[in-house]
Formats: sequence, structure tokens, C-alpha cells
Amino acid sequence: MLTDRGPLRPAPSARSSAELLDAARALRPRIEALGPEIEAGRELPAALVDLLHANALFRMLLPRSLGGHEVEPIAFVQVLEEIARADASTAWCICQASGCSMVSAYMDPASAHEAFGDPRAVLAWGQPVGARADATGDGGYRVNGQWVFASGSHHATWLGGITAPIFEADGAPRLLPSGAQEARTILFPAAQATLQDVWQVSGLRGTGSDTITVADLFVPEGHTARVEPATRREAGTLYRFTWGNLFSSGFSSVALGIARGLLDALVELASEKTPRGLRATLRENAVIQRQVAIGTAQLDAARALLHATLRDAWTVAEANGPGPLPMELRVRIRLAATFGIHQAMDVAQTAFHAAGSSAIFAANPFERRFRDLHAVSQQIQARQSHFETVGAYLLGLDPDPTFL
Repeated sequence: MLTDRGPLRPAPSARSSAELLDAARALRPRIEALGPEIEAGRELPAALVDLLHANALFRMLLPRSLGGHEVEPIAFVQVLEEIARADASTAWCICQASGCSMVSAYMDPASAHEAFGDPRAVLAWGQPVGARADATGDGGYRVNGQWVFASGSHHATWLGGITAPIFEADGAPRLLPSGAQEARTILFPAAQATLQDVWQVSGLRGTGSDTITVADLFVPEGHTARVEPATRREAGTLYRFTWGNLFSSGFSSVALGIARGLLDALVELASEKTPRGLRATLRENAVIQRQVAIGTAQLDAARALLHATLRDAWTVAEANGPGPLPMELRVRIRLAATFGIHQAMDVAQTAFHAAGSSAIFAANPFERRFRDLHAVSQQIQARQSHFETVGAYLLGLDPDPTFL
């Protein structure tokens, strides 16, 4: 196939869900060993990025037409949870890049291939701060502004903004038939933007979530997308899910994986540590036994709820045809995802305290996981207000659809 940008290269073969999960499990020890380097460098080291590319873990939600795996959401979250048990920043970056790649389902095919056709393609984007795109009248836009929290920006090949308001050449806002101002997702090669080093944080340090800045940058029309059901070109069941559905489920699974790693570390410590002033090991302590049992139940229950909800949603999406997921399922996904993060936080708090002074040393596998999970809990996906949204729906009111 030929386009005005040259021949499209054959897409690499997609991997099965089982192959991706096996790869994640095999990589866990190597990723965990890189933890101090990830933390110190405040980005994923090049060797780790190479490993992730070699196993195509950034391409889980990319369409098969572009060489992606286009996996079911249940497989996506299982891989993320496995990686997060080893390192939170790595799992976070995989989740973010995978979710960002879903914009390709709304782009024209040639432009999507230009951005994602390279097997090492990674898109990182952020939230807008004073960003705008002015139509030039010659097939593109002049873009100015900033986007913050661009996770994975240091190893990204393309950068962008999840939204930018569109203005006409005369400066007037471009309006949609509804009367709202049009907004588009904007993509551009990473070399065309400036990254501001602002990611000096307590947790998720390795995500490199710096700020993207562009000034008077020309972006072709094809490198933008208006993301709504009417503009979707990919027919696969996966793309009936919204970004919110996949980001919330993915980051919830990152939280569950971190908490599982903390609980695993407590179980290992309990077999060898005898607290000062006591004669028995931690594992012989009835309080610790109870905490481990309840923590395991909490994580298993939250995980089971999320997985069951995603399986139900997939079944309905397959049966319902090309339309978006029904509101009931979008609400259920939001509930399961938010619940999972808060259960993970509760387990982490218990495990950290149970480990005693051992938990505060950087050489032990507690304090970084604890900080990382608290950083997760400060993000949009963990907001307590999501429970209010769900509760409103359950009580027969119209919920705020912003994060559904």
C-alpha cells in the first residue's frame, strides 16, 4: 500500500495475551533489580526500555492494523499488575503509553502509521496548560502551550497533548454543532518539543513525567484527532472502551501490583525477623498472621471485582456492536477501579507498619513501594469523588460523565 508519505511497512505479528503475561513474569526479576537505577535516574533506563520494546509491552492497546496486540482489557491489567509487583514506575509508563496509543484508532491510517508504525514508537502526552491550536488554512495548525504530567516523556518518540482548543485563522473559537468549542488531541515528534525538568517528586520518580512545551509549532491536520464515537475508524471491540475505562483499570492494577509486592515483602520478612524485645519471629505473631490473611483477601477481592467487571464489559461490547459501552458498565468499571486503588492503599499501610523499622530503609523493598503507591493515590484515578459519581448513578441520578 502506498500513501503520500511513502510505503507502509508490514506490521509485526501481534502477541497473544498469554505470551505477554509470560513475558511480564519473566521480566519481573530484572525489572526489580533495576529499581534503584530507575529511582535515581528519574526515568526508565535505556536497557529497560530496550527490554520492554523487545517484548512489545508498549503496544498492548495499539490496533493490530498498526502492529499492535489489541488485547482484551483483562489481559492488559494482568500484565500491568505483574510488572507493578517489580516496579511501579515501569508499570505506570507502560499503562500510560498503551492508553495514549488508542488515539490511533481515531486518526487517518497513513498518519497513524507514521506515528506508530515503528515497532519502538511510544507516545507520551499530558494535560493542557494554556495550550491552543490555531488553524492555518493550509492543512494544519499552529500550536502553542504546555502539557503537564507527561509520563514516559524521556523514552517517547512522539509527544502531544490530550486536548487543545481549536481556533480559526481569525482567532475565533471553532465551534461544534453542539455549540461547544472543538478540541483535538495533538501529536508531534518528540524532537520538536522542549521538556521542562519538573519531576522532582516523592513517588513514581522513574516515570519522568515532565512538562511538554511547544511554541509556534506547525502540526499537520493528520497529526490531530477528534476523539468521539463518530470519528473512530477501528472496528475492534477494544475501541468501544473509552480512555477513561482503560486508564482507570490500568492504574488500579498498578496499585494492586504495588500492594501485592509490599505484602510479599512482609511475608518474606516475617520468616526471618524477630522484633526487638520479643522471642518469636513475626510470622509466629497472631496479629501479623491476621493482617496477612486480611490483606490477601482485600487484594484478591478487589482484583476479582475489577477482572469480573472487565469480562462482563467485554462480553456486552462484543454483543452490542459498534456503539460505546452502556453507562451502567462504565460506572461499574469506575467503581471497581477506584475501589481497587483504595484497597491497595489500605493493605500497603498495614504491611508497611507491620514491617516495623525495617520498612524505612532504602535497601529494603518497602519504602519505595510505599511512596510509589501514595503517589498513585494522589492521581485522578483515585479521587474519592468517583464514589460520589457512582453513588449518584446507583441512586437514579445522572452521573458526571467526565471520568467515565
